[in-house]
Amino acid sequence: MYEMLDRYIDSLVARSSPGRTVWNQEIIRDGKEGSWNYIDGCMLTALMTLGELTGKDEYLGFAERVVDHYVREDGTIATLETDKHRLDDVNEGRALFPAYRRTGKEKYRKAAELLMDMLAKQPRTPEGSYWHKSIYVEQVWLDGIYMAQPFKALYEKEFGIRDYSDIIDQIRIVKKHMRDEKTGLYYHGYDYTKSMYWADPVTGCSQCFWLRAIGWFSIALADLAEIIDDEPVRKEIGEILLDLMTSMARYADPETGMYYQVVDQGGREGNYLESSGSSMVAYAMMKGARLGVLPESFRELGRKTFDGLVRTRLTFDGEHMGLSGICLVAGLGDSNGKPRNGTYEYYISEPVVQDDAKGIAPLVLSYSEVKRFA
Repeated sequence: MYEMLDRYIDSLVARSSPGRTVWNQEIIRDGKEGSWNYIDGCMLTALMTLGELTGKDEYLGFAERVVDHYVREDGTIATLETDKHRLDDVNEGRALFPAYRRTGKEKYRKAAELLMDMLAKQPRTPEGSYWHKSIYVEQVWLDGIYMAQPFKALYEKEFGIRDYSDIIDQIRIVKKHMRDEKTGLYYHGYDYTKSMYWADPVTGCSQCFWLRAIGWFSIALADLAEIIDDEPVRKEIGEILLDLMTSMARYADPETGMYYQVVDQGGREGNYLESSGSSMVAYAMMKGARLGVLPESFRELGRKTFDGLVRTRLTFDGEHMGLSGICLVAGLGDSNGKPRNGTYEYYISEPVVQDDAKGIAPLVLSYSEVKRFA
């Protein structure tokens, strides 16, 4: 049933090189050279997950070659700007742990320590949340939980520290401020100062429920539920995931199981069923069910979304395969002269592309969950 998806993944890997991947549409569009970045990081995690599950050395080998390409012998990372304090830059570090286990190369351990040191210097809000980036002063974005916390948990577990208190504290802060009581959904961003033009002056939150932001948070929770071996912390994370997935399920498209770019406004003009966030929710549901932190019914809900994506968004025109319906990017605050104000109109205005890892990687991760249940 999924033969075309297998061929699609194989083709992407075959056409990529460590310094130039075919799934990073932001770099391709900007004409930039390859770099250490979260987009490739998402794909490496997905390839390593599927590779370890299926025994496909092509996936594992490629991911290791990418990591080896950027990590120098002293553990420093080519193209990484540690003084920028971008949580996004931490995400690719997840690939260091399987690479270290498989090869024993000390440079991977040193690189992980470098990223942990970077997190130790990350600016925080007075409550203790990481700023998303140094340019986003006192701002917490849902994206940042995925970019930093699974890496941090892996490091704590891998090297026997196992102190997950800061991780759960930051998740609690997100829940406290960014969860909407009426819908159970989470807002994209939160400004501690409540002064940004996109922030509500009372709550500090942005105004819309952007699907991929919720997706990032969802897969962070699912991954943390697997990584963390402190049962009370794991239980609390599972409860937060259950609450969110129960809320999300109400907004699934009845036919495809997919979700809308602005989650709660499915019938509004311009809104569309978006692939990356839908894949993330599918993965979180299926993984949560496998781990036992979600009821078994969520496995079927996630599977329906996954099958809807494969059926409607994975295309083959006789020559090229592609995954369509992926929002290229969205954020809050000015970017290249564009005021990203967090309105409905803003979120539906961002480019929709195909073959970007922000959509491919969670689809591959979802595929791994489907295979585990097969």
